[in-house]
Amino acid sequence: MKNPIFIWIVKLIAVIILVQTLYFKFTGAEESVYIFTKLGMEPFGRIGSGLVELIASILILIPRTTLVGALLGAGTMLGAIFSHLFVLGIDVKNDGGELFILAIITLLCCTILIIQDRNKIQDLLKLKF
Repeated sequence: MKNPIFIWIVKLIAVIILVQTLYFKFTGAEESVYIFTKLGMEPFGRIGSGLVELIASILILIPRTTLVGALLGAGTMLGAIFSHLFVLGIDVKNDGGELFILAIITLLCCTILIIQDRNKIQDLLKLKF
């Protein structure tokens, strides 16, 4: 996994998925409002998770902060996946499970990035970037 082209592809996949969903969260799209209403977190959860995903996207693209961004992205996607499994269901408003699949893909990409930068975890715990 040391191939820099592969790592950049993984980064871009994660970032594209994260950024693509921001439009729906920040504009209050019907599906997004429905999801966060069902979770009991509308509007603050919708906007807050959008901000976290935006920050994670930026951090993933900066080589020095990729690990932090990937950890944020993975945590956010775990929350999304658990929300789908325990509250929302996999198919939300007849989307065919698309949001669930995108969350899994993003989690996998973030996990690859975490594994790639695992040697930086000690520095992160010491707050050295």
